[in-house]
Amino acid sequence: MSAPRFEILDYRESALGVLVLRRRELLSAPGTVVTEVTLDHEFLMSSHNTVSERELARRGLEFHGGGGLRVLVGGLGLGYTAHTAMNSSQVAAVEVVELLPEVISWLARGLFPLADDLREDPRVRVVQGDVFVRLMSSDFAPDALFDVALVDVDHSPHELLAGRNAAFYGVEGLRRARERFTARGVLAIWSGAADDEFEAALREVFDEVVVERVAWFNELIDEQQHDVLFLARR
Repeated sequence: MSAPRFEILDYRESALGVLVLRRRELLSAPGTVVTEVTLDHEFLMSSHNTVSERELARRGLEFHGGGGLRVLVGGLGLGYTAHTAMNSSQVAAVEVVELLPEVISWLARGLFPLADDLREDPRVRVVQGDVFVRLMSSDFAPDALFDVALVDVDHSPHELLAGRNAAFYGVEGLRRARERFTARGVLAIWSGAADDEFEAALREVFDEVVVERVAWFNELIDEQQHDVLFLARR
């Protein structure tokens, strides 16, 4: 019997810590190969469980309801949120802002499953930068507003990958971000947990706020799990 497949595709220091991209065969499902990301040796994301990433895009776009949309995606990851957005008939253009150049290099080198699809779609543009700085910046052209922003960066509004991100989740940060949206523009945020304080801040700033749960079964640990989507509209 051959040993399960395991490959380290990339291992390097990043601005947030040791970043690893790996590919492995699941012990629980021989023949099933997944791509995974760890940060400082803690599990971050997998190509095996992508329901929440896809639902962030699907529900955010549905909440807007319009067409010809200009979409901002915060965090490239393994590309599932951006891929879902670009495959929607509602969307005209997708701009992905990714903080880590190392992650962008995975796209350029075709190291994760959706890389080719994302690179080959002319509507998709990937840039290096901080999506929170982008959303809170007052330096932008009037024609550079977004219809929908889909943000999946931190574990939750109070469990941050970088301390500087905290400014975005408060009332003042959200007020600044609100100005980056067109009329009826939608801000959609993924979180691994509910957060009453952040929900209250959204309700103070935006005209309509919906909090939805995404339930999915994690086969790797044989457990039902829930993530949370915060949807806010001008």
